Amino acid sequence: MAKYRKLSRTASQRKALLRNQVTNLLYHGRIVTTEAKAKEARKIAEHLIALAIREKDNFEEVTVQAKVPRKDKDGKRVKEVVDGKKRSVYDTVDKKIKKDLPSRLHARREMLKVLYPVTERGEKRRDTQKVDLVAKLFDELGPKYAGRNGGFTRIIKIGQRRGDGALEVVLELV
Repeated sequence: MAKYRKLSRTASQRKALLRNQVTNLLYHGRIVTTEAKAKEARKIAEHLIALAIREKDNFEEVTVQAKVPRKDKDGKRVKEVVDGKKRSVYDTVDKKIKKDLPSRLHARREMLKVLYPVTERGEKRRDTQKVDLVAKLFDELGPKYAGRNGGFTRIIKIGQRRGDGALEVVLELV
């Protein structure tokens, strides 16, 4: 007996489908799909959340010095003339960053293998920004589900699809 459902697709198509569904589940919190696809996506999502719980506190805070451009009252960069050219003026600032320990770095890379990059669109094209789903897993979902030993997702049956009669379900985070 097979250990997973083949979903009538080739291996690469199946992998892409499940990656897409898991990414959307973690980003939106819920998706509507067929029962077989939901059961397969659930396995992957629960594994990623379990990784996030295990590694949520596995980092150290480090202070680094960063060069930041000086800005005027309007928020524009301050420029000065050096050798006949305008150059921005930079200030050195201490910043605290999270430095992953080796096991958390490995978990982060394992998550990035599965999750697709997500971009949030603003009103204008320049307002587009990338969403860091791995950070969301570590910072939000890890602490949220820290007391649970599993069962981070729920499948609710909503009936048959009109076109082909496939059983549709809602897959959501608990």
